[in-house]
Amino acid sequence: MAEAHQRLIRKLREHSRLGAEDLAEINALSHTLKPIAPDEDLIRQGDDPDVSALVLSGMVARYHLLDNGRRQYLSFHMAGDMPDAQALFVDKMDHAVCAIGPALVALIPHRELIAAFNRRPSIGFAIWRETLIDAAIFREAITNNSARTMPARMSHLFCELVYRARASGLSDGVSLRLPLSLVQLGETLGMSIATVNRTLQDLRALRAADLRKGVLMVQNWKRLAETGQFNPGYLHLKKPQP
Repeated sequence: MAEAHQRLIRKLREHSRLGAEDLAEINALSHTLKPIAPDEDLIRQGDDPDVSALVLSGMVARYHLLDNGRRQYLSFHMAGDMPDAQALFVDKMDHAVCAIGPALVALIPHRELIAAFNRRPSIGFAIWRETLIDAAIFREAITNNSARTMPARMSHLFCELVYRARASGLSDGVSLRLPLSLVQLGETLGMSIATVNRTLQDLRALRAADLRKGVLMVQNWKRLAETGQFNPGYLHLKKPQP
């Protein structure tokens, strides 16, 4: 039970100050555990959930489902993230959330979170700040997919995921478990499978990064960041750059 609380506390402390009373309030939140199978939806577009999910292990993704059945992946979330925190502030979800590989989430009732916000507004501000950082990630993704070259797009995404994982204590900055298929990577970056393969080959040739069998290996962080034009300021984290 304590793992969920500590995951949330660590995540919020990456960008917000929490006092002793805030920590006690978070530790009092109840939750239920829910395992999610690979590609299983946690939330669907149009849902009006009464709980918020906190990722405990694995990775989940936000996506839009297109009329032709394809997906546009919008962002990826790892342990400590609350991928559907927006549901606390809007009536219906305008996107879906699914697991990328097996994942485990804790479901926290909205009524308890809102009561905690009323008692400790600093917690509400911290979770609101989480949604603002999510919005910054969305904005960066729009720029990434529309204004950067294919190697820069992929490099930027890899940099972002490694940087965030390192800040959360989930990566050493060299390797990261990333169970994305080539199709999913293409649906994230607006690339065909052929272009995904070619771009991965480009990054291997640069000795910047490689993705094999669900593991991302950073071979040269500086080169990867330069290729991706990566500046982590938009993440608003207090952790040092890898």
